[in-house]
Amino acid sequence: MLQVEKLQVAFSTRHGVVQALHGIDIDLKSGETLGIVGESGSGKSVTSLAVMRLLDRAGRITAGSIRFEGRDITNANHADLRRLRGSALSMIFQNPRAALNPIRTVEQQIVDVLAAHGRLSNASARAQALELLKAVRIRDPEARLSAYPHELSGGMCQRVMIAMAIACEPALLIADEPTTGLDVTTQQTVMELLAGIQAERGMAMILITHDLGLAARWCDRIAVMEAGRVVEQGATERLFEAPTHPYTRRLVAASPTRQSTLADLSPDAPKIVPMPIERKPGTPPLLELRHVVKSFGGPSPAVDDVSFSLPPGGALGLVGESGSGKSTLSRLVCRLLDPDDGDIVFDGESIARIPARDFHKALQRRDIQIVFQDPNDSLNPRYTAFDSIAHPLRRLEGLRDGSALTTRVRDAADRAGLPMDLLERFPHQLSGGQKARVGIARAIAPRPRLMILDEPTAALDVSVQAVILQLLDRLRREEGIGLLFVSHDLNVVRMLCDDLVVLQAGKVVEAGPSREIFQHPKAEYTRTLLDAVPYFEPKRRAA
Repeated sequence: MLQVEKLQVAFSTRHGVVQALHGIDIDLKSGETLGIVGESGSGKSVTSLAVMRLLDRAGRITAGSIRFEGRDITNANHADLRRLRGSALSMIFQNPRAALNPIRTVEQQIVDVLAAHGRLSNASARAQALELLKAVRIRDPEARLSAYPHELSGGMCQRVMIAMAIACEPALLIADEPTTGLDVTTQQTVMELLAGIQAERGMAMILITHDLGLAARWCDRIAVMEAGRVVEQGATERLFEAPTHPYTRRLVAASPTRQSTLADLSPDAPKIVPMPIERKPGTPPLLELRHVVKSFGGPSPAVDDVSFSLPPGGALGLVGESGSGKSTLSRLVCRLLDPDDGDIVFDGESIARIPARDFHKALQRRDIQIVFQDPNDSLNPRYTAFDSIAHPLRRLEGLRDGSALTTRVRDAADRAGLPMDLLERFPHQLSGGQKARVGIARAIAPRPRLMILDEPTAALDVSVQAVILQLLDRLRREEGIGLLFVSHDLNVVRMLCDDLVVLQAGKVVEAGPSREIFQHPKAEYTRTLLDAVPYFEPKRRAA
């Protein structure tokens, strides 16, 4: 169905021409699923955009060919491509919120796709849009037709994108990181949905992902990309059990299994033995929540009577599906939101009664820092990476431009694994993983005592994730920083966190030591979460 031969793509930049793809060769049969894996900047998304002929003005195909169903589309004109896209070739983009039109309803956007490839009456278009929402199993599909993207969760936006992508029954669907940022049960539902649609319609699919567990579970074949080249490809089971290229072996080693420890994820890195955490009997907790409640006016509170404590240097994981109250809790703790009831005690002092709007003046502001889930939204587009990291130092410590500020910024960047040559770049010039590191460096810079991490590794490659997790573990052990780790990635939580709090609909359904909960979960909901994790389990690990 698809044959890509010796494909080269280059981009024109202010600093000259940058070669993004260096002679890519991939092929795909009808009904087959090909996984393209690799780290940020490896060329995965550029490959998919080239196949769709959606490269921006700066990008161009400089050599090679793309054949789809026997036809060379390398130099197809705009009219031919318009007929192909949506009806024969379709794509699910990496960021559904960015890909959906914010000022058009869900119904209007699906109808736009249908109208572009056929003449439909308003009534039949609406009926077909409704059927598509039912096909992607969105909750209350009739109500969602009139909703705007900002009124939907990330998982719902992803389903709308899938509905639009399959509207005209394409022969090939390209899914670019379709589950990044989704909780494990929604992730499993989305992939089961795509596999079901694929089986029903005989579609071929290209799954682009940095999650080897996901690729191992859903793909027939794998192509591994590094620096714009396919370095290895083959049948999924064979490739992951016996990888031959050093880069593939590194990716396999960095992918968590059910038994992985943090040290296992970087076997070639120098072994750093972290200092054990010394806790004296009777030491008061660094953070304590007592019966905290927060409501946003809905039928039930977003956070409903939640209590837990975190010792100095401890790591506590908050897990649960989207809408379980994890992010609301993190914002309550770092005092970006005010609780309706209950108490938040930091270092023996109640901070719940300090209004969120005034907390920037409180002494504890420097001691409590947060790493937000989406670095695209949390970084100022007008700030360089240097200025983003320097901002809390200027505001909280009064540091002005000079050697002291530069030293602190460079130290924070180094500890977060951010290369120094990226400090002068703006967010749009950084990859998702690089932006995530800027967010972590910004939180580290004021040398806090408590760090709240809201899905900090969701956008990171497995090797970068391993480095960041080991960094966080070292910080808490050597410097006594407490970590409140909000995540839907249960693999990560198991390796990093001593204790676990499982949330469902704002309530605590299970809490206790991580090891105990992972081995012997008591709540049915916890078992459902654990069963949904796409573990990567090669039978033979690379030497």
